[in-house]
Amino acid sequence: MKTISNSQLTIRVSPHGAELCNIVCNGKEYLWQADPSFWKRHSPVLFPIVGSVWENEYRIDGATYNLTQHGFARDMNFELIREQPDELRYRLADNEESRRRYPFPFRLEIGYRIQGKQIEVLWEVKNTGDKELHFQIGAHPAFYFPAFDMKSNERGYLGFDRTEDLKYILISEKGCADPEHEYPLRLTDGLLPLDTHTFDRDALILENNQVEKVTLYNKEKQPYLSLRFTTPVVGLWSPPAKNAPFICIEPWYGRCDRAHYDGEYKDKDWMQHLQPAAVFKGGYVIQIEE
Repeated sequence: MKTISNSQLTIRVSPHGAELCNIVCNGKEYLWQADPSFWKRHSPVLFPIVGSVWENEYRIDGATYNLTQHGFARDMNFELIREQPDELRYRLADNEESRRRYPFPFRLEIGYRIQGKQIEVLWEVKNTGDKELHFQIGAHPAFYFPAFDMKSNERGYLGFDRTEDLKYILISEKGCADPEHEYPLRLTDGLLPLDTHTFDRDALILENNQVEKVTLYNKEKQPYLSLRFTTPVVGLWSPPAKNAPFICIEPWYGRCDRAHYDGEYKDKDWMQHLQPAAVFKGGYVIQIEE
């Protein structure tokens, strides 16, 4: 585990999954501490898929492969390649184990850079093979609800950089989505009220670059923390029916399969593509607002 700090912010990162494990700002922890009775992770990076593929199977040039939810990178050990007072960077390359499940040569780098009360999360994917690379990558950070009270139904609010005509889709079956049915995201005074029933039907998925900023507010409608991103999809989630003390705000370059999808992997919704030697760069920013 590596730690970097400044006068306001301290973060800790594990080489296992290159996962962000702590965000402490002015002495207060903001990142969920992975109690397995609710959810055993902090902020896994999702690669080479986001969500689930139908029946845990996918197809490349007619051959069938198996991947479980969110892919394998979150469960592999990364190499630390940069350590500076304000930045950590980790690398994972394909190996014999990964190629059995995902037959592409690649290099994945994950970095964290801090400034003030801000964390910049950096992703870089390089195609190290001689054929086109297809992949998805996404974030799954979990943040404590501000002033969580398990006896109260209220959890605070979410705000967005856009407030009109927002729509979401839902997970329908076996961890896969139903993009054919959209639902209006109903805001009150420009904010989405959060309570113990907001995620009764699982994650709310906003597609098509509808928003580029999501802010978590406390019950008094004061900003608590924000995420900024340019991903085409963002997921919002807290474990259904568990009264969990956290919410996940998840920028995604990708999404789970649509239910019953049986096409080629490269043709999945929101797939990313890289030519040989090409490099994809992405990520997002966490800003503590208090």
